[in-house]
Amino acid sequence: THNAQTIAAIHAMSKEGAAAVKAAFLADLEVMRGKFVGLAEAFPQDKYTYRPMDGVRSVAEVLALAASEGYAFVPTNFGGKAGATREEMAALRTTTDKAALIAAVNKAFAHAKSELEAVDPATLTGKRTVMGQQRSVVETALMIGGDLHEHLGQLIAYARANRVVPPWSK
Repeated sequence: THNAQTIAAIHAMSKEGAAAVKAAFLADLEVMRGKFVGLAEAFPQDKYTYRPMDGVRSVAEVLALAASEGYAFVPTNFGGKAGATREEMAALRTTTDKAALIAAVNKAFAHAKSELEAVDPATLTGKRTVMGQQRSVVETALMIGGDLHEHLGQLIAYARANRVVPPWSK
């Protein structure tokens, strides 16, 4: 029979494994930052209010969401600190200014990167509460990365609908 300590050890991740997940997630964040910014730059300012139908985010709102995830959702769920106040994030959600949104995405992803780089992998070996559930660092990285990739896909679809060519596919 297994005692509780043995079972916990089976489910624990090594510090090296957590460091590898952290490194892979950081690399993926940088790829996404580049694509969000590339699309943001490719969209003309007059398309920042485009939304394909009522009830869904506009181009500007998708970029603001990506920035808010970089400022808060990403770092806080790996043990880091948020980089913007609730008020700053609320103001960001209502802006449609292209330059401001590009700057926010860059600054937010730089904040997420800095906070994640500072996290000791030893603190990522167990589970932590993320979105109300106990999750491992692998589950957290996949969930957050998947969500950001989904919003990147949303922005790609908006680009195609507006005949905006993603810079990486030219």
